[in-house]
Amino acid sequence: MFSESSRRNFLQAVPAAAAATSALPFSAAAAPAAGDIKLGIASYSFREFGRRLCIKYTKELGITLLTIKEFHALYRSTPQELASAKNDFAKAGITLTGGGTVYMLKDDDADVKSYFDYAKALGMPMMNIGTTAKIMPTVEKYAKQYDIKIAVHNHGPEDKNFPAPSDALKVIKDMDPRMGVCIDVGHTTRTGKNVLEEIQAAGPRLLDMHVKDLKDLMNRDSQCDVGEGAMPIVDIFKLLKKMNYQGTVHLEYEINADNPLLGMHKSFSYMRGVNAALRA
Repeated sequence: MFSESSRRNFLQAVPAAAAATSALPFSAAAAPAAGDIKLGIASYSFREFGRRLCIKYTKELGITLLTIKEFHALYRSTPQELASAKNDFAKAGITLTGGGTVYMLKDDDADVKSYFDYAKALGMPMMNIGTTAKIMPTVEKYAKQYDIKIAVHNHGPEDKNFPAPSDALKVIKDMDPRMGVCIDVGHTTRTGKNVLEEIQAAGPRLLDMHVKDLKDLMNRDSQCDVGEGAMPIVDIFKLLKKMNYQGTVHLEYEINADNPLLGMHKSFSYMRGVNAALRA
């Protein structure tokens, strides 16, 4: 994506930009500029905490975009409970960009429909899903009926259905435009695929992204704060800008589950620094 010299110069600028945004109050640091890659949180990062703390910590990090995991709004909730959850996020100024990963694994209309009812009740415009090729036509039917986007989430070598984004693209390539992928960059690199090539191949089917960093791109246990590993974050952001990506890059912070805020803050500072450097 870069010539070697320009890439070296750019990388030298990122730490200074990251330090500058880290020193700002959250309200100033978080304010995106036109053309910035939008940053959000996958609430799996707060899996050890209930909805109240999930909201509190999201605000403390200066983030307003959240894709929620079931921990923070249970599938078995009553309509009243889901309305209350929706209101809790709205009152806090948090926009629900989606939910998941939602596992749709039963070849059963009623089961698939129940998740769309859940998403509709929360006002979610999208669901990240784990599913099978066999069930995908049923999912597509309800995606059109409810006008809710579907982003198939890849889960790496352990995933028997869609280990890499390209595996899902083979199934959805001729489906409704609401059917796309959520690229998890960590799981993608662990398949041995080139994450930049996978992003480019997704094109307009790229509806969402989960970002993390790994010191060893083939080892899920090597996750670290974003900017401290081998993930090509700068090249990813540059490619997303080139593609005019309109979705959100959600930080999915899977380490330090009991005390994630410091690492998440460092990760956002780095990504905000990349955004700032790309503006220059």
